[in-house]
Amino acid sequence: MPERGRRDQSGDCKSGDKRYTHNRDYSGYGAEEERGTAGDRRAGENRQRDMTTASHRHEGTSRRPRETSGDLSDMEYYEPQPKPALYNFRYILTSRGICQLAEVFVNLLIIICAGVPYSNYGGYRDLASLGGLYAYYYGGAGAFTGADAKRVQELDRLFHELKRPPYIFTMAAGGILMIYAFAMLGLGIFRVPFRCPPVLLVEAVLSFLIGLGYIPGIAIYFIKLKETYDNPICKEREQMYKSKGHQGFDCKYNGADIAEGLFGVLGVVVFIFSAVLAIRAFRSVQELKKQRTNQDDNF
Repeated sequence: MPERGRRDQSGDCKSGDKRYTHNRDYSGYGAEEERGTAGDRRAGENRQRDMTTASHRHEGTSRRPRETSGDLSDMEYYEPQPKPALYNFRYILTSRGICQLAEVFVNLLIIICAGVPYSNYGGYRDLASLGGLYAYYYGGAGAFTGADAKRVQELDRLFHELKRPPYIFTMAAGGILMIYAFAMLGLGIFRVPFRCPPVLLVEAVLSFLIGLGYIPGIAIYFIKLKETYDNPICKEREQMYKSKGHQGFDCKYNGADIAEGLFGVLGVVVFIFSAVLAIRAFRSVQELKKQRTNQDDNF
């Protein structure tokens, strides 16, 4: 019995040692597994962070380092400049845009002032010869009859053909200059002078020459009109209408002719001022491009 008791106790100890060993081995495996899992998780996070950094470097909108000192720890980042837009309608509200719109309207008014007398035939209508109510309303001392009516109609036709050339020349010149002003305005809206600054120099030269060209143009216009009004056809026509008491057929400058000259003078001022603005814009663009070039060189 005592031997059996000792064997039982030794067996219990052995089983206890086995249980203890088993538990100890299990706990050690769990710790190693936890350490391995944490290491794998940290390695995965490092790989993900490296992949994110590499993707930012290769993207078109990625930030580039800007070195502020010799130490790499002092490197900063800056966002690249956005690509400029192809057009900018706010250009119309700038000083150059408003000046170019003024050029368009000045030439439009010049065309209107020349077109009114050009389209006004102003021929005499012999309504009194029709009799009836026409003879009652348009007859009497103020009416031309017979040969006088035919003669005044002929003079009206000749005078209209005589005064057409200066008005045609004025409308053609005004139309060309209005198209030029529209073209310069369109170039400004689509930012062509910013991409190609020499365009501003060409605009400045052309605008200055056009402004000076208005001066001889106005002089030629009034000289031709003076020749038309001094023509014997105009004088005879004036006398015939005055003999019947009709007004408004004098051989002198009318309101449209005077307005034409005033708008021409305004055109001189507007185009020369536009040339000055173009030169200033050229200098501003050159300074802006130099600043950007210096910044790129520093980076």
